[in-house]
Amino acid sequence: MDHETPAAEFHATAVAPRTKEHKDMAGGIEPFKPEYPHEDLGEIASLSPDGEEPTEEERHTLRKVSDKLPWAAFIICIIELCERFTYYGLSGPFQNYIENSYGGRFWCYVCPVFGAIVSDQYLGKYWTIFYSALIYILGNLILFLTSLPVAIENGASLGGLITAMIIIGIGTGGIKSNVSPLIAEQYQNTSQFVKTLKSGERVIVDPGKTIQRIYSIFYMMINIGSLSSIATTELEANIGFWPAYLLPFLMFLVGFAVLVAGKSKYKVRAPAGSVIPKACKIMWIALMNKGNWNAAKPEYQEEFAGGKKYNLKWDGIFVEEVKRALVACKVFCFFPIYWVVYSQMLNNFISQAGQMQLHGIPNDLMQNWDPITIIIFIPIIDYFFYPALGKLGFQMKPITRITMGFMFGAGAMAYAAGVQKLIYKTGPCYDAPGACEAGLLPDGTYAPNNVHVAIQAPAYLLIGLSEIFASITGLEYAFTKAPASMKSFIMSLFLLTSAFGSALGIALSPTAVDPKLLWMYVGLCIACFIAGVLFWVIYSKYNDTEEEMNELEKYTAKPKSVEQADEEKAAAAEAPAREKSISE
Repeated sequence: MDHETPAAEFHATAVAPRTKEHKDMAGGIEPFKPEYPHEDLGEIASLSPDGEEPTEEERHTLRKVSDKLPWAAFIICIIELCERFTYYGLSGPFQNYIENSYGGRFWCYVCPVFGAIVSDQYLGKYWTIFYSALIYILGNLILFLTSLPVAIENGASLGGLITAMIIIGIGTGGIKSNVSPLIAEQYQNTSQFVKTLKSGERVIVDPGKTIQRIYSIFYMMINIGSLSSIATTELEANIGFWPAYLLPFLMFLVGFAVLVAGKSKYKVRAPAGSVIPKACKIMWIALMNKGNWNAAKPEYQEEFAGGKKYNLKWDGIFVEEVKRALVACKVFCFFPIYWVVYSQMLNNFISQAGQMQLHGIPNDLMQNWDPITIIIFIPIIDYFFYPALGKLGFQMKPITRITMGFMFGAGAMAYAAGVQKLIYKTGPCYDAPGACEAGLLPDGTYAPNNVHVAIQAPAYLLIGLSEIFASITGLEYAFTKAPASMKSFIMSLFLLTSAFGSALGIALSPTAVDPKLLWMYVGLCIACFIAGVLFWVIYSKYNDTEEEMNELEKYTAKPKSVEQADEEKAAAAEAPAREKSISE
């Protein structure tokens, strides 16, 4: 990535800000005459025309709204829907192989780090997704073939499952860390501008609000795809594993076809070479200079060290971007606690449902209340709740939204604790559900306690609401605070927090047994609540600098077509050889 041109534009803007004035024919300043005589001169002069950047006063008084979304973003939403349809469609039958899902989640959320490094330094987002999709297809094919009756009869199913899970995890990693930033990069505008709505209301079209909406729609597509587990678990129960794996495989092929067909529509950035080592060197220089980030800037070195102390191959803008990215990384530190809470619905909530009267409802289908909640409430919150708050003059900034997500997560655990207490207070087995003589049935099975499983639904609803505020905003924060050349890597660090959450879940698993489950939920509730409070106390200050931090995007090169990015990458690869031949 060429940082020189954006840096020059940045300094030019800083030194010579744009001004407007009206001169008469002789060159003198002519007094401004308002178009509407009854209007106050100062009020008219302070209004920015449509399409222009808002004044400071307008930034504080006008409502901020989202811009129109590019079509390429919707194409990528379809790709993500197909990939998540495949992932969750496979995960449902997996639960019949593996009782504890923490290990699989850990693997699938560690792999994105490697996919991000490949993308940011070598291949770029599109080609990393393309090759990762081919790996994913291979894993799907192995899983399908080894699930056929003839393969099961010959003992190939377990080996096929393990091999497929490893390969699919690698494919998922390459896709997951790149598709999330790729969708937001399709929106090219980086500056706020004023717009008059048909109603006559003047508003600010805000890139930040637009990115927020993009990720809301993106997350809704993820959850539509996750409903595939309903179909695949039914196929597995009524026919067998092979059709349960065939359906996700075919859906992934559809997504791959959409990915390839839309190639000409995407906007991407060329890989920037050794950008991650550069970022590490910048942080090391700042650390060695007692936290002085300016010491890592070329202009600082030229002025105070004669440019000889460090060999700097970046500009001042990149230093500011890395500094901003560190803010995001600090914000991510609290997320592992949130992911432990979130993951309860993937395992312990299912076990809890098994302790209650199901009335014909499979206990593993209850978790679908979570995506259904998200699909219903995202449009309500994005199109009604947030705008209503905006009209009242209250902006739900990222740190506020994440804090609310933690509070909803704590509420979900408090409710789950209440349900567990009710189960333990109800017969026939009380605090030993499914494991007492009183509950033994003639067929040798045990009767669950006399609590209707529907009472569990609000816990899923609260988890779903927590995701809308915490998880979606986490994706948004990872994108908006990352350097332009490190979007995938910073996104992968956010996804890595889910792997840490899975590791914490493994550590907590000894407490996930009767009669300790009640206190496990209570402990998670307290931990999530305290984490949310500390999160707000430590990071709420970043709400005040949100727009200022996002302003850096103005001074970075915009994404280009895949073909242009490939040409830029090829030219960058040839440059060292060309320089060597010239010097010789």
